[in-house]
Amino acid sequence: MNEEWISDKTRHVVDGLHTQRLDRPYIREDGQLCAASWPEAFAAIAARTARSDGKRIGAIAGDLAAVEEMFALKDLLAKYGSSNLAVQGGDAFDPKVGRASYIFNPTIAGIDQADALLIIGSNPRREAAVLNARIRKRWLTGQLKIGLVGAKADVTYSYEHIGAGTDSLTDLAAGKHSFADVLKGAKKPIVLVGASAIARHDGGAVLSLAAKLAGNFGAVKDGWNGFAVLHETASRVGALDIGFAGGAGGLSAAQMTAFGTLDVLFLLGADEIKVPDGTFVVYIGTHGDRGAHRADVILPGAAYTEKSGIYVNTEGRVQIAGRAAFPPGEAREDWAIIRALSDVLGKRLPYDSLLALRQAIFKAAPHLMRVDQIEPGRAGDIKALAGKGGSLEKAPFKAAIEDFYLTNPIARASAVMAECSRLASGRMLTAAE
Repeated sequence: MNEEWISDKTRHVVDGLHTQRLDRPYIREDGQLCAASWPEAFAAIAARTARSDGKRIGAIAGDLAAVEEMFALKDLLAKYGSSNLAVQGGDAFDPKVGRASYIFNPTIAGIDQADALLIIGSNPRREAAVLNARIRKRWLTGQLKIGLVGAKADVTYSYEHIGAGTDSLTDLAAGKHSFADVLKGAKKPIVLVGASAIARHDGGAVLSLAAKLAGNFGAVKDGWNGFAVLHETASRVGALDIGFAGGAGGLSAAQMTAFGTLDVLFLLGADEIKVPDGTFVVYIGTHGDRGAHRADVILPGAAYTEKSGIYVNTEGRVQIAGRAAFPPGEAREDWAIIRALSDVLGKRLPYDSLLALRQAIFKAAPHLMRVDQIEPGRAGDIKALAGKGGSLEKAPFKAAIEDFYLTNPIARASAVMAECSRLASGRMLTAAE
């Protein structure tokens, strides 16, 4: 689907896999993180959760989490009676609406057929570099007209800038902009919703308006579903597929990180989350990054190169990453950590192997067993999403990614990415650096 391409960032970030790694458990004592054994770390978590109401326990998954560990953590929280689950940047989505409401329905290859593209709150060059090259390839044929609602950006192809915020999107939906005629006249238009539109407080309302616009302008019809959500993270579609999102009575990430809401919060490689004081944080991750700095207990996990894991890409394609190395020191695969912890907590999970865990996953979400295939969404899901509505904020869409080279713990640990970031920003190296 990527025509054998990866971005230069992906190619050269690999040195970050070996630096600033977490290779043993830690417990915070008197404000300091101290090395601990696995039994000591598990005991500290058990002591804290024993004093908590299950409804005051939650979990947030990070950008690089695989389906296996998210499924296991969801099962563990269910044993506490908690459905406080969220994936970073996923609060705008409701998996109950249907899969078509959160995937890139036209598919990546479908870009080659599109004749009109509306980009809403996205910079594809930063959020999905290889997909952006696919857009440019189609644009170079002269058969693709592009409009953008959001912050102006150099995306390597020309486009009509419709406006910066939701007012422009509303006007477009009402047919008050010339690009509305472009969409109406297109045979296979795509309405692409990106990260800066999704991450806002009114992300759900923006998503709903985009779905309504897609329906009104013929982007969703027999033989073509042009409603496209562009996810900039590896974990989000898989999380939504297994329902790693607030259920009945469950809290969103924003609600879980409000002061005084939770007693215990599991961060599954979630490093872009600010957790208030007073919440006991268990961090399962790979690097000494933001999540580890906030943690009360650290459980060292495996990077994507160090485990076999299921991921689902933005178009809904199921993929499996194979293990190429082993995690350092005492670090372990994330699902195995959660399974071992469940014993100590008295909430034993019913699988002892990766195979058994995957069988449970496939029973809950059968499409995840069909590797390299896409379970298509239903057009009715887009109509249902359009009907949700919501209040829109007046603020313009802002860039979702401030520094392309430092977007996750692996990248922030990479000396190569740090140099790329410095060169891109034009700043001088300090003596300390």
